[in-house]
Amino acid sequence: MKVLRRRRRRLVVLTGVAALLLAASGGMPAVADAQHADPLQRQVDAIHDTGVVGVSAEVTAPGTRTRAVARAGVAERGTGRPMPQGGRFRIGSATKTFTATVVLQLVGEGRMSLEDTVERWLPGVVAGSGLDGSRITVRQLLRHTSGIPEVLPEIAALNSAGGYRAERFRTYAPEELAGLAMARSEDAPAEAAWSYSNTNYILAAMIIREVTGRSWDREVEDRIIRPLGLSGTSTPGTSPFIPGPHARAYSAFGTGAGTGIDVTALNTSMAIGSGAVISTTHDLSRFYGALLGGRLLEPAELAEMTATVAAPGMGVSYGLGLGEIPLTCGGTYYGHPGELLGYRTWAGITRDGSRTAVVYATSEGGPDTQQAMRTLVDQELCGAAPLREGRAG
Repeated sequence: MKVLRRRRRRLVVLTGVAALLLAASGGMPAVADAQHADPLQRQVDAIHDTGVVGVSAEVTAPGTRTRAVARAGVAERGTGRPMPQGGRFRIGSATKTFTATVVLQLVGEGRMSLEDTVERWLPGVVAGSGLDGSRITVRQLLRHTSGIPEVLPEIAALNSAGGYRAERFRTYAPEELAGLAMARSEDAPAEAAWSYSNTNYILAAMIIREVTGRSWDREVEDRIIRPLGLSGTSTPGTSPFIPGPHARAYSAFGTGAGTGIDVTALNTSMAIGSGAVISTTHDLSRFYGALLGGRLLEPAELAEMTATVAAPGMGVSYGLGLGEIPLTCGGTYYGHPGELLGYRTWAGITRDGSRTAVVYATSEGGPDTQQAMRTLVDQELCGAAPLREGRAG
């Protein structure tokens, strides 16, 4: 945290971002009021046209007062209530960037190493057919090259409407989640092959607790949320509710049956470290801007985070809790997509930290939804339109 304290006095407050990204009124800049004539609004409308209930997006230039916002659809199906300004939502796997940041801060403080084995911090937790925690490092967890299987197929609330209704308020202990994943060890991919697994970040959250003696939630709050003043961001623990203004979430659980059922209430203890953070488009922009701007990590640790390997099948490269994604205008950007039962997000930031784009949608939408979200981030980070000065919301 010394880098944050050292630079606080000489940094301009950010007014504004992963993934693999807004309507303006009131205290927000009126840069998207011309709806269909505005490029960002057209892109938001295109996402809405893929079948989602609501969409909200924000594009900012960190360190300045310039931003653009747009929204489409409604906050609740069957009503005319617009998507909320500054609405909160579950950011899903964009949470992984928060977790990786905390781990790398601990590395920078000399309290742990990326080369530490899982066995050192969590003895006996990673074991099974072909799995050995003494051969898996913290770096491999954060990079998804551990070979540890995915636990989410074992979470009933995430896999069917019946399972959701029965278990949406169930609390999982991290040790229980690890055990469920180890029981699937026969399905583990080859060691060191890149394979996305939320279990990696559940284990990372457990390691944070072992290193610090405090919970993952507390460390994220004290190291990132509070220092950056992310007033719309929280780690809900076992609470199934989203505090503050928010749009409802809907899921059809992959059945393609319309927008599905309301799944807004959810105890996200099954996603500790991997997908539990609640935030806003504005806060995510500020977070990624601070991260790439050097406010959260020292140069050596930021270099570790942004050193990537190929992520086959995703069309990106992956670092430590951060993806590197090609831009159609040339070059790449950093970011992370996220999805958790009815909320989908895509956040990205240019390599030089000069522009962020964050979009989220409620409900799963059609097969083109994710591509439309990725297109919005790509075009906005390529500088599709100039941003205007406006007061932060």
